[in-house]
Amino acid sequence: MAKILFRLNGVPDDEAYEVRELLTNNAIDYYETTPGNWGVSMPAIWLHDDGQFEKARALLDTYQNERTTRMREEYNRLKREGKNQTFFDAVKQKPISFTIHLALALLVIYLSIRLVLDLAP
Repeated sequence: MAKILFRLNGVPDDEAYEVRELLTNNAIDYYETTPGNWGVSMPAIWLHDDGQFEKARALLDTYQNERTTRMREEYNRLKREGKNQTFFDAVKQKPISFTIHLALALLVIYLSIRLVLDLAP
């Protein structure tokens, strides 16, 4: 029976690729499901054989620990060099887009509050 190994919700493409490569290089038989046309299905990597789960889980845990260390080192390096992107850097890059999104969010909040207040007796 198939068993889920790794959910792909919010996983960067490079990490998903590395996980696939790790499983393939270690001869672990898997298949992948996508979110589907409407995005309501669960994207994940599944194992065909339950017997390989312990081995695959151990490999994946080791990989994730190494990736965490690597990503933290990369972040710290960028921070030391002053190249890490902050929220304010993102706003400076696209001020018009930020302003439009902020205005739309405020409009939705305003209309929601107004609707509730208009329905109240």
